[in-house]
Amino acid sequence: MTSESVETDAAAAPTQTFADLGLDGPILKSLKAVGYETPSAIQAETIPLLLSGRDVMGLAQTGTGKTAAFALPILARLDKSQKAPQALVLAPTRELALQVCEAFERYAADVKGVHVLPVYGGQGYGVQLSALRRGVHIVVGTPGRIMDHLDKGTLDLSELKYLVLDEADEMLKMGFAEDVETILASTPDDKQVALFSATMPSSIRRLSQRYLHDPAEVTVKRKTTTSSTITQRYLVVAYQQKMDALTRLLEVENFEAMIVFTRTKNDTETVAERLRARGLAAAAISGDVAQAQRERTIKQLKDGKLDILVATDVAARGLDVERISHVVNFDIPIDTESYVHRVGRTGRAGRTGDAISFITPRERRMLTAIEKATRQPLTEMHWPSADEVNATRLARFDDSITAALEQSDRISRFRDIIGHYVEHHDVPEADVAAALAVVAQGETPLLLDPADEPKRATFAPDRGARDRGRDDARGGRDERRGRAPSEGFTTYRIEVGKRHKVEPRQIVGALANEGGLARGDFGKITIMPEFSLVELPSTLPPSALSRLGGTRISGRLIDIRPDSGGPSRGGSRGGSRGGRYDGGRGSRDDRGPRDDRGPRDDRRQRDDRGPRKPRWD
Repeated sequence: MTSESVETDAAAAPTQTFADLGLDGPILKSLKAVGYETPSAIQAETIPLLLSGRDVMGLAQTGTGKTAAFALPILARLDKSQKAPQALVLAPTRELALQVCEAFERYAADVKGVHVLPVYGGQGYGVQLSALRRGVHIVVGTPGRIMDHLDKGTLDLSELKYLVLDEADEMLKMGFAEDVETILASTPDDKQVALFSATMPSSIRRLSQRYLHDPAEVTVKRKTTTSSTITQRYLVVAYQQKMDALTRLLEVENFEAMIVFTRTKNDTETVAERLRARGLAAAAISGDVAQAQRERTIKQLKDGKLDILVATDVAARGLDVERISHVVNFDIPIDTESYVHRVGRTGRAGRTGDAISFITPRERRMLTAIEKATRQPLTEMHWPSADEVNATRLARFDDSITAALEQSDRISRFRDIIGHYVEHHDVPEADVAAALAVVAQGETPLLLDPADEPKRATFAPDRGARDRGRDDARGGRDERRGRAPSEGFTTYRIEVGKRHKVEPRQIVGALANEGGLARGDFGKITIMPEFSLVELPSTLPPSALSRLGGTRISGRLIDIRPDSGGPSRGGSRGGSRGGRYDGGRGSRDDRGPRDDRGPRDDRRQRDDRGPRKPRWD
């Protein structure tokens, strides 16, 4: 295989425009509408190559603009009169597939007659089949569901012209290598292929040598860093205490406007609702919010009618509001690139800003990865104490009294009213003032009781691999040997074990996908010969547990239920040397809600359970 290699720097300021790259009018109009002015490094190098018909192998991290790098050339060359799919984009996860699909739709806003279809596990087949029958130009899907359609004969790839493998290394890590090769082999030999990967292991090299023809290699060196004008801190907090921690931060931090980042769109609504219940001006935006509503919300933030915006990564992309003085990572992001993008919403154009990240005790690795990638340490901050909160509340109470005293006309009228009360009830004026403060305050106490301080979360000491290995040899620290679950967690039993060749990453991937869980929601995982024990949050809602009930791992229904500590049905008691998982290292975090899942097919749904190796390792 012969190829040419182009190496470029993502941080370099591009001098070209999108028009210089060969794109035409309607696409340029759409790009202007979404705020794209100049191409990123990977776009500047890749778009002309793909427009010329070359296969491309791109080495690029998330956040470099690679979606537009392959989407724009595909849109520019579509034959809209053809009903059979012309382009197929394979993505490792449902979330990425949806993001790519949304990007195609944004870029094609002014290109009439383009139909894009997301295809992923967990969505009912009916919607996908109807769209395929009507005709689509671009299919964006996960390997497992694409394979299902190929097996059923419902997806015709015979006229495919363009195929993209997005985050190819992740797909292979998740066990989709065989599926990807089967799909590639089912497509025409003369198609154009673009492969994008954050790393270039030997498996990716072999794949490119077999299925790419004379590819041009484009390597983007990403400079991942955060602005020196941003103060970066973190707070160690238990998952269940995040809302209390956020409330206290809002009381003691001197902020003008703030973005609070959560992983899922459901969480944005939940957090915003709880903040509004506390009397704060907060609103939520996510990828599902209509553009008109998004623009209204951002305008309110700019105009000072809104102080707190609760958002997902997708919803906050490109957001630049001068008032934003603070960014809070309520949930730690999925990777270091996302962290940089989030933090970059404050401290822009030389302004100062503050970024605060909530880190659960099991997310130590994530913190280390962020510090290593950004080459900047994060300072640990202490939980705001009751005394600090009370001092802030008293100061604000004093300010409100001072402001009221400046209204001399109203004060004069109320002075007569108070004098009348004192004269007829023989009560000191100070007591009357205190009584009026009680009326104004309502049922909520003005000051916190220091005696009610919650127990603080801390990082547990890292005992090292040797100690962990010794525990495993003695039985994997099994709860049946007298160890209680971690604080805030409940131990659940699932009916897959060592005999079924499962690994902790498979369990994490499957449960995270089905239950909408995040990596911080997993405690210890102990794999026994016939079953496994998994620690999940004690606050796990019944709806999530119900969704988990239909999960299959290695083709087996897991039959999840709280662990009783009794013997297994297969006669095996604890003490296995099976694999174990120490939490906080699960699957992708920015998962959408799982409420919209369609009926589960009896077939093995790789997309729904796909195990993945964490980015943080």
